[in-house]
Amino acid sequence: MKVKNNQNIQNIYKQAQRFADVTKSFIISGNIRRAIRCMQVTENLFTKGNIEIQNAISNVYVFSVSSFMEIHHCSIRNFFPKNLQNEYYKQVNTSGI
Repeated sequence: MKVKNNQNIQNIYKQAQRFADVTKSFIISGNIRRAIRCMQVTENLFTKGNIEIQNAISNVYVFSVSSFMEIHHCSIRNFFPKNLQNEYYKQVNTSGI
């Protein structure tokens, strides 16, 4: 049973990364509406998900997308919904940047 749970958690992290990649591809292609929609879906999953889902979204999705947005000089405040924005600020404050 423990192996199955570990595999499920790994799958959640992989899915979060794939969704982050999709979001970033929308930003690259200039399809901002779809990128924002992805972020809204992620926000919904974050607020309704269990702790594993919340951790995957925070540690993988938010980190990946926000890093990409910073490199490309996108305003995070204009894109991230409230809870994802809060997770981003927690990461920045924790890192000491």
